[in-house]
Amino acid sequence: MPKMKTHRAAAKRFRVTGSGKIKRAQAGKSHLLSSKRRDRKRRLRRTVILHSAEEKRVLALLPYA
Repeated sequence: MPKMKTHRAAAKRFRVTGSGKIKRAQAGKSHLLSSKRRDRKRRLRRTVILHSAEEKRVLALLPYA
């Protein structure tokens, strides 16, 4: 059986932690930043854990994660 291909777009957006959870970056940090408060922009820098309802879909795109 041939090797499965990783979905490259998903591989660039998600990282799997040591415990098997999926990390993602937060949206809303690319433009229109002047109207957002500085503490909000600072919070958006952090990564967050993907919600459990979405995990199955993302892991299907990352077969070797």
